[in-house]
Amino acid sequence: MRHDTTPASRSAEVLSTHHIYGAPCWVSLTSRDVRATEEFYTAVLGWQWRKAKLGDHFRIALADGSPVAGIAAVAAMWQMAVAWTPYFAVRSADEAVGRAQERGGTAAVGPISLPPGRAALLADRDGATFGIWEGALVPNWERWRRSAPAFIRLHTRDAFDAAIFYGEVLGWASAPQGCCEVTYEGDEVVLRSHGDVMARIESGALGAAPDPTIRPHWQVHFTVSDVAACARAAEAHGGSVLRETDDEAILRDADGAQFTVTSHRSP
Repeated sequence: MRHDTTPASRSAEVLSTHHIYGAPCWVSLTSRDVRATEEFYTAVLGWQWRKAKLGDHFRIALADGSPVAGIAAVAAMWQMAVAWTPYFAVRSADEAVGRAQERGGTAAVGPISLPPGRAALLADRDGATFGIWEGALVPNWERWRRSAPAFIRLHTRDAFDAAIFYGEVLGWASAPQGCCEVTYEGDEVVLRSHGDVMARIESGALGAAPDPTIRPHWQVHFTVSDVAACARAAEAHGGSVLRETDDEAILRDADGAQFTVTSHRSP
């Protein structure tokens, strides 16, 4: 998106969602305070920052100079949940929203026009929130999809049922060139784009659970070189550690948004 909190590009050479679709193409964080968010993620993930076109409440996170995520500090102002949200590339935002609603999903925002594309914020039929984007993809698309984030994971009530919903809404495993491939591996559904794992879906979340960590939700994973160092930095800057192993830690930032750091060594 041109306002820089969802996929966008100033370059006419980048790929668009008409060439690659169905895959995760951006992640965005809704937070409460720009400065606190910048300080936390700089300490934990080493990100740098640039301003976005929508104004002072918006930022673009950079890793080694490349855009990796969007920040929108509007949770209190717009009465939105503090959360990380993945966006998926679609050929038509209007058609994707229509398909989601026909299959029991809901549209919270949009589709809205944000040149050079269109976007919407949706929830699947189990309540997990996700976004869609029609338009130009981020610069250095190949680099973004391979490393930032590592992948996203849907914790949901029924992985098979969720795969059908997202497959029909986003065009997974369809015939045209550029679509994503879906496989069933053990208890998980695995989504690949050009051979790279982009998303996983697993069963087990409870739809009415009072704890948001076990309700259906998309979890964003970022690759890091030192999981333990990220966990300690999160704790030192007002966040918390929900679970930690040698190769992975589930963290909450100072606002309460949940995300995962995954070691480069992990599969």
